[in-house]
Amino acid sequence: MLALLAVLLLTVPDPAGDARGDGSYVLPTLPPLTPAALDLRELKAESQGGKLRLSVGLGAVQNPWNAPLGYSAGVIDIFVKSRLGGASDLAGLGFVTPPGSGWQYHLRVSGFGSILEFVPDGSSKPQRRDVPLNVQLSGSTLVIDTPIPAGQDSYWVTMSLYSPFTPDGLLRPSSSGGAASLVTPRSATGRGSAPIPVDVISGDEQRRAYTLGVLTPVGQTRDRRTVFLVGLGLLGLLVAVLATALSWRRHP
Repeated sequence: MLALLAVLLLTVPDPAGDARGDGSYVLPTLPPLTPAALDLRELKAESQGGKLRLSVGLGAVQNPWNAPLGYSAGVIDIFVKSRLGGASDLAGLGFVTPPGSGWQYHLRVSGFGSILEFVPDGSSKPQRRDVPLNVQLSGSTLVIDTPIPAGQDSYWVTMSLYSPFTPDGLLRPSSSGGAASLVTPRSATGRGSAPIPVDVISGDEQRRAYTLGVLTPVGQTRDRRTVFLVGLGLLGLLVAVLATALSWRRHP
């Protein structure tokens, strides 16, 4: 039923077994988690009635915190680029977009709820939108129905560890800690800090993204304003050609 009348826009696979950041991240053992529950496997974008439906495939599903969704191992952040401009910082996760790029929509989904942010034209500051997202768990896939207009967009997708003990629900990496810590040699604070997510879907090599702190999007953005202007230009050219042809016919 979830796939009825949906038009596929994009499918991006992600390698299995890479939910360790740059390769140095050591996952906590309390609560006991399987790495597959934090492993992004696929992003699928579809048009459902003209609105964007996003499906994020996982390696496995675990619910250590008994979330109502049925999944609470991680927190998924999805950033959508639908046109030129936008915000460059990926919500304080330790990544930025490539130079000259930016996002217009940000979705954060956990087992306990979701949020949606939007960056208006001419601005780089996100605004919270009080629009409910319909999130369902289908097997090992999270399916998110959004109010975002469907199109040829670009995406950044990240997976972070969920924690009920932080204000934003994200467990940050540290250079030391106990069984409940996410440990990496790089600290999560200061210059050169370690990004928060343990896995990403990127258009670049994952280790490179973590080293530089720059996350390359997947997909393709078609700026609707540019298409409109190109269309106007082609229309003007066609009118000019027709006018010239008519002039030649009148004055042989």
